Amino acid sequence: MPFGFIGRVSDASQLKDSLDVGSQRVRAIAQRVAAASMPDKGAFTLLNPDGAGQSPTIDLETEMTNLANEQLRFDGAAKLLEKTYQRIRVSLRER
Repeated sequence: MPFGFIGRVSDASQLKDSLDVGSQRVRAIAQRVAAASMPDKGAFTLLNPDGAGQSPTIDLETEMTNLANEQLRFDGAAKLLEKTYQRIRVSLRER
């Protein structure tokens, strides 16, 4: 199979990129929740890749809502990617 075939016939690469972005957002949310959960202890916090400072007040309800939204987006993109690969497999079998 030629290199880049799937990217030319489908939107799989964009869906994979959206999964990667979703994972980065979930990691950022986890960082903020960890910072809010244990503000005086640095052992539980994750490394911040962009080096931005943390806000002194973090609304956990907002962060958990953001986490739920990201989970829905991630699940939706994963389903779309699965269906895209399934359509490619079916079309290759038909030939």
